[in-house]
Amino acid sequence: MIKRAVISVSDKTGIVELARQLENLGVEIISTGGTAKALSDAGIKVTGISEVTGFPECLDGRVKTLHPGIHAGILAMRSNPEHMKSLEELGIKPIDMVVINLYPFKQTIQKENVKLEEAIENIDIGGPTMLRAAAKNYQDVVVVVDPADYTAVCEEIKATGDVSLKTRFRLAYKVFEHTSHYDTLIANYLRSNLGEDIFPETLSLTFEKVQDLRYGENPHQKAAFYKEVGKNAGCLTSAVQLHGKELSYNNINDANGAIELLKEFDRPTAVAVKHANPCGVASADNIYEAYIRAYEADPVSIFGGIVALNREVDARTAEEINKIFLEIVIAPSYTEEALEILKKKKNIRILKLENITAGVPAGSYDMKKVAGGLLVQTYDDKLLNMEDIKYVTVARPSKEEMEDLIFAMKVVKHTKSNGIVLAKGQQTIGVGPGQTNRVMAARIAIEYAGERAKGAVLASDAFFPFSDCVEAAAKAGIKAIIQPGGSIRDQESIDACNAHGIAMIFTGMRHFRH
Repeated sequence: MIKRAVISVSDKTGIVELARQLENLGVEIISTGGTAKALSDAGIKVTGISEVTGFPECLDGRVKTLHPGIHAGILAMRSNPEHMKSLEELGIKPIDMVVINLYPFKQTIQKENVKLEEAIENIDIGGPTMLRAAAKNYQDVVVVVDPADYTAVCEEIKATGDVSLKTRFRLAYKVFEHTSHYDTLIANYLRSNLGEDIFPETLSLTFEKVQDLRYGENPHQKAAFYKEVGKNAGCLTSAVQLHGKELSYNNINDANGAIELLKEFDRPTAVAVKHANPCGVASADNIYEAYIRAYEADPVSIFGGIVALNREVDARTAEEINKIFLEIVIAPSYTEEALEILKKKKNIRILKLENITAGVPAGSYDMKKVAGGLLVQTYDDKLLNMEDIKYVTVARPSKEEMEDLIFAMKVVKHTKSNGIVLAKGQQTIGVGPGQTNRVMAARIAIEYAGERAKGAVLASDAFFPFSDCVEAAAKAGIKAIIQPGGSIRDQESIDACNAHGIAMIFTGMRHFRH
């Protein structure tokens, strides 16, 4: 039976309705501070926390509930005679229900220019303590942390006079999930304020569910999409879907890859991605031309792919997009006319992502789950350092070739290794992704480029272990190559370039992507 309940909440959504129902069921309500006032103002009878503890709230409300009169009432096991005898001797009444949600720490740290002192002040102490105590004693105490559970709990009490053990256990689980999330947010925020790039000895991560997915990579796999808590400007988790059916697991993975690549470019650029690899990328003076050239880079592979653009989509561009089937279009904005045109296609997913070119949030990790563990690293947020570039051949790239080399390196950085990318005029013309040897990646890119390879440039995500890539490039008519360098056989590739009049530069920076 629920006879006494402690109610103390920051988020007062639905709390008056809950308290009124409990009062109608004969439950004594104990409350604190602002919650007590809100309930009293609504005409609900409230017992102040100080009436129970015999001690006034103090330290600006920092100390209210941390008292044996509260915690003994929560933690006493009703089935333990010694516990109940102690309560009687101490004059403490059992507490049968705890309804609490915590100080808004997450909302506080998400505010612009929040100060450390304000964040610290919004760390709840008494709330988590009561929640954990009640959850530990779930057999005897109903604990509710989520306003979404208010109605179901009251309905169960109305129907049966109590709350079932199964429901109590589920509610207790939600408490520990909630307090774990809360504490992890605090720990991660404090770590970010250390101003150090550190990998802690124990790594706690917390994410919030965005949505359940129909299935995972394959139909027999279950899946869900979660987001990091914090400022996610320019991240897929901040995108707004304007049209189309819900995103799939593979859609999200591919769309993320398209966005990450798009962030490399300042000029109007269109990125087409298929199976997590770029298949067409182009920059131009406007987004219409960029899209046309990205499509022309590989009109076969782009079909059924994902396109990301870093400028507003206008009607002319939308008309071109609608000429083929695309899974997703992502852009920072759309004109009204463009949206009307795109929505004519029932199945296309239209995503709006403001600040699409914003960098990865500071302090973010790049992670890969492995069986029994987790690989964690900082993001690959660099491309190359111009002062570190080495011109290692007799021939040197022209200004236009240099611009294309940088362009190609941006694309190959986001291509699965071993990766080779051919480009000409700020447009990819051949992409060789994810091969077990580098010369095969080069041959795939060159074969696709065909005659367009003549006069083009080539970028490699890692060094050439042999001169075979140079020989293949020379045969195709490639004029310049960019690669990290660092192989013990570098001189072989340099000599081969010199023999064929190819310009080659070393960046000193590798970009493996596995």
